[in-house]
Amino acid sequence: MIIIVHTTTANMDEAKSIANVLVKKGFAACVNMHPITSVYKWKGNVEEEGEVELSIKTTSEMLEKVKNTVNSMHSYELPALIWWPVDGEDKYAQWIIECVRKK
Repeated sequence: MIIIVHTTTANMDEAKSIANVLVKKGFAACVNMHPITSVYKWKGNVEEEGEVELSIKTTSEMLEKVKNTVNSMHSYELPALIWWPVDGEDKYAQWIIECVRKK
């Protein structure tokens, strides 16, 4: 099953480091990175920060490897890690599957 894993990082350098490892190790086919502004509650305070959002295109079989990699490389105490199944054009979905065959 094709899934998108979502996380955010503190800056583009951190995002690129995580993205490169995920793709090079074959845990993700593609990672899109976008600068965003987040408003969130942290330790009782409302915070507003610039972050980089990552959309990680992978398969459900690679989810644990993606989560472990992100958690081990991330600078945040509590990285946001959420995921959901997606549908897509058959040829594109097949490309994702071929890129992340079990390693």
